[in-house]
Amino acid sequence: MNKQGYLGIDIGTQGLSVIFTDEAMRILATGAGDYAMVPGLPAECQEQRPADWEQALAAAMLGLRRSLAAMGVEPEVRAIGISGQMHGEVLVDSAGVTLAPARLWCDGRNEAEGHELTEALHTKVPKRMTAARWLWTIRNQPEKAARTSRITTPAGWIAHVLTGGFALGIGDAAGMFPIDQATLDYDAKRLADFDALVARTCRAATVKPLRDLLPEVRRAGDDGGVLGGRGASLLGLPQGIPVAAAEGDQPSALAGSLIAAAGTVAMSFGTSVVANAVGDRAFKGVDRAIDHFCAPDGKPINMVWLRNGTTAMNMIVELFGRAAGSDRGGAFAAVIPQMLAAPDDCGGLQALSFMDDEPGAGVSRGGTSLVIGLNDTSATPGNVAKAMLLATIFNLRLGSEGLDAQNFPRKEIVLSGGITKTPELGQLVADAFHVPVVILAGATEGTAWGAALMAKYRDGRLAGKGIDWQSFLAGHATDGARRFEPRPSAAATFDRMYARHKKLVALHGHLDSAVHAG
Repeated sequence: MNKQGYLGIDIGTQGLSVIFTDEAMRILATGAGDYAMVPGLPAECQEQRPADWEQALAAAMLGLRRSLAAMGVEPEVRAIGISGQMHGEVLVDSAGVTLAPARLWCDGRNEAEGHELTEALHTKVPKRMTAARWLWTIRNQPEKAARTSRITTPAGWIAHVLTGGFALGIGDAAGMFPIDQATLDYDAKRLADFDALVARTCRAATVKPLRDLLPEVRRAGDDGGVLGGRGASLLGLPQGIPVAAAEGDQPSALAGSLIAAAGTVAMSFGTSVVANAVGDRAFKGVDRAIDHFCAPDGKPINMVWLRNGTTAMNMIVELFGRAAGSDRGGAFAAVIPQMLAAPDDCGGLQALSFMDDEPGAGVSRGGTSLVIGLNDTSATPGNVAKAMLLATIFNLRLGSEGLDAQNFPRKEIVLSGGITKTPELGQLVADAFHVPVVILAGATEGTAWGAALMAKYRDGRLAGKGIDWQSFLAGHATDGARRFEPRPSAAATFDRMYARHKKLVALHGHLDSAVHAG
């Protein structure tokens, strides 16, 4: 049986996945492929080989086709969407061959270049941004830089393999270099400033102007090329299939959560925490806690990212579990109900959840996670676990204060990640931020589904459908979402706790010094 639909590809940090959906966006089959980091590198160096991504894609497609064959389905792919880990640096020579393994978003070698570019370009350039990596490469690997003809990202490289072109979705492109909201292209003045900085500080370097190296910028629905011979052989599909512009994982996750309207915030809670707020205009100035990129349609996205996510809370839950002789699953089954039943003020407890550094909060070193206010009535598993989760939520609110200062809208929060396994915890987020929280049905579909959605949107554009991106996403909403409205009483309690939390964060440096003295 032939079935028309869409192929979504996601190149993650720990592996690659593919999905095939029908025209109604129901997932019919999936496939996966594995790869690892390049071994033997120093701790701060995180690299992968692009050839490994290609092999993983071939393996994932083989698994996908086998699953479909077992169902008696022959796929007719109408369009292909691609998502991938953002901020990577894939260097390509004039023959279209990668020059070296790709440096990934988590590679920590160019923190100084990030700070330098933030000052020079007058916008936040986090150390993981591709431009900061490229400046480091020019200075530390000049021979490689001189041979570079193109720079792209993991998603951009797979798109090149499939189509032969060098184009990139605007969200992923914004993770390479700042975007000008007036032109929805790379910021021309800042490009000139970057090249001037290179000429001034890297006089021995011989490199092309940065604009000549970067991929062309495309928005949702724009032409991302068609499947060529090399790509057709890799995927086992016919040539000529349209390919949507490759996007980053964060923009694809926004698409997968059906988020496009200004004032909507996508929050994901896990080992780290991310809040992506869709803006109605560009952010002004620099805030240490806020990064900037774009949604697939070009709308500005202001990102607050926490390195310290739910790890500290999980540690507390598992601690109580071990004391009771329970495994991890048993610990959560026992403690989470107690956390939900705990009073709003956690019996007077407050916590700091810093297990690692948190640059956005001014915390230079972690390991000073703590709970204060313990006494004979407050020391319960539910109170302690809830206080630790609230500490993480408060850190996210602290990072969002720069957006509040510029009156960016915050109308609704869409929640995803591990926290949604206990959806009732969405109430805490609603109370802490004073806005409704929504957990969508299928909140765990992931970025591959977002990539498939972008493929469908590209297919519609080719068919002459002029629907805008926001309306397109709204048309895919399904029933079953859970909604939590702020509770005034709890919100007032959390406001008082938040004021104390900020004082604790301000004391963190002193606490860290005391803990690590001598």
